[in-house]
Amino acid sequence: MNGLLRTLGSAAASVLGVALLAACASSSTPQGLPLGSTEAQVIARMGPPTGRYKLDNGGTRLEFARGPQGRETYMVDFDASGGSTVWDQVLTPQHFISLEYGISSDEVLKRIGHPGSTKYYPRQGITVWNYRYPTHNCLWYQVSIASDGKFLGAAHTTDPECDTPTRM
Repeated sequence: MNGLLRTLGSAAASVLGVALLAACASSSTPQGLPLGSTEAQVIARMGPPTGRYKLDNGGTRLEFARGPQGRETYMVDFDASGGSTVWDQVLTPQHFISLEYGISSDEVLKRIGHPGSTKYYPRQGITVWNYRYPTHNCLWYQVSIASDGKFLGAAHTTDPECDTPTRM
């Protein structure tokens, strides 16, 4: 009887764990939120934003980066009246190539969000921002920012995590 109770308890815990994971996974993206949702509704679904930006149309863009080195960053745009108009996962090659030489670091943040990590190179006077993104090629995206805050360029490089030996 004790063995049966243990088995039932383990099965119930497994089902609960899967349900909790599914709930977390579904709430970590804006998918399913209707257009026109308020900031409060989006934040209730997504959690606190990792960035807030003013848009040229008088609206607001909220950034939702997933993890300190997460491979997804969602941007949700709101019009001037506070209703959501669009959302997008911005860590993609299409968004990366939209960055033009000389734009401000603030504009880079507004377009692709906060980097997962940064490194300053004093001899060159640049800061490199690193972004992991969904790719099967073990790449990450690096953005170079000059000391005056201007975007100098970017490149894809090998993700250092790929060089880390797997431990068993």
